[in-house]
Amino acid sequence: MGILTIYGMVIKSIAHIVLHRNGRLYRFASEFRLKLAACLLLFVFIALAVQGCSKKDDSPATDTTSSVFETPAVANIVMYEVNPGAFSETKNLQGVTNRLDQIKALGVNTIWLMPIYPIGVLKSFGSPYCVRNYTEVNPDLGTMQDLQTLVSEAHKRNIAVILDWVANHTSWDNPWISNPSWYTQDANGNIISPAGTNWNDVADLNYNNSNMRQAMIAAMKYWVTTADIDGYRCDAADFVPFDFWQQAITALKGATKKNLILLAEGSRTDHFIAGFQMNYGWDFLASLKSVFGSNQDAGALFVTNTAEYSVVPSGCRKLRFTTNHDESNIATPVSVFGGNNGALAASVVTIFLQGVPLIYCGQEVGVSSTSVYNGGGPISWSDNPNMLASYTAMLNFYDSSAAARKGTLTTYTDRNVVVFQKTSGTEHVLVIVNVRATDETYALPLALQGEWTDALAGSTLTLGANIVLSPYQYYVLKR
Repeated sequence: MGILTIYGMVIKSIAHIVLHRNGRLYRFASEFRLKLAACLLLFVFIALAVQGCSKKDDSPATDTTSSVFETPAVANIVMYEVNPGAFSETKNLQGVTNRLDQIKALGVNTIWLMPIYPIGVLKSFGSPYCVRNYTEVNPDLGTMQDLQTLVSEAHKRNIAVILDWVANHTSWDNPWISNPSWYTQDANGNIISPAGTNWNDVADLNYNNSNMRQAMIAAMKYWVTTADIDGYRCDAADFVPFDFWQQAITALKGATKKNLILLAEGSRTDHFIAGFQMNYGWDFLASLKSVFGSNQDAGALFVTNTAEYSVVPSGCRKLRFTTNHDESNIATPVSVFGGNNGALAASVVTIFLQGVPLIYCGQEVGVSSTSVYNGGGPISWSDNPNMLASYTAMLNFYDSSAAARKGTLTTYTDRNVVVFQKTSGTEHVLVIVNVRATDETYALPLALQGEWTDALAGSTLTLGANIVLSPYQYYVLKR
């Protein structure tokens, strides 16, 4: 029975009760009858409004924002970057959907997809960051339906999906190029590439143009409402003005009820004021490379961590990583940090110290060749099963432990061994990592001695006055 039919019957019944009592018809003044009719009409509108808020619309809609899935809080995010071209043999979005269970099992709750838009041809060398159209899916990757399916299936597994957004520049054959004032120009009126870069495949956008800004914001809203994506990783965010990010983020938040995940690829402190919850820990990565590769004092990691967080507001985070698509195009963690064991040791420090951990696809199975990411893929998921087991144990414990994710940090100084403790309530997590390719002995403070549980293996370990660590050996302990 239709809702209008039901409400009509209710109104008719009410009218019958009001106008007929004990079989006798009451005659009301016309003014009272008008008031009664108005009240009944108001009742209908209120009832319909309530129904509209609660019912599921089965018809096609532009806004497909999920009302069930909730994005993880920033302090709880475990992020996974997907390079679709290297991720599977099919090199498309369906290939990502097919491995969602494996991504979930790893301990991940947020996927970052590298750009899924059509790639420019004019002056292009094939980079996905050379965007030809902001509101289309690259046909090599699939269709809009493929993206919607990926997002829907990820949400069923409590995994958020964020897109890579390239706001600083477009390809030279993007339709926007027909509006020259939307782009930065030289003294002769020629559109130019981003100044101070060698990014000759792209044209620099002009953020003094309000029409371009509005078009950019509309395109960003499009993916939230049409594909139900959960936020953005914003490329080259330091190159884009603060007031645009503030304008765009305010507009995006007004377009959806979900808590969007917003990551800036950059290090400017005003990103947080604009509304981003995270930006990049580039300085930390530089320190990590110096400690592992150049024998720098291990304590430098704590110094850098403190410096990075000195300008991060409460509730916000630095993204921490040992690699990403930029890094692994040059050298993978296996080569940078001294083999599989060194790569794992570097990841332990990076995941547990303080920040949002990022895993780049293939890192967990020890991809050693840059060619995998430069067109020579796909990733061989059967490689290094012991390494995969180690990453899985790390990330699942991190996800399950409040102390590991957001506990109060206490650090202990040593030149060759990274030691820190994180505490939340009665839960204590102790991390010990040998950052050298040689055996090292660490003298434990009295407060750290005693019985602990190995959080990754489940066994009991009693720490005495000293602990001897083999090359790149690490412990993640709890009590």
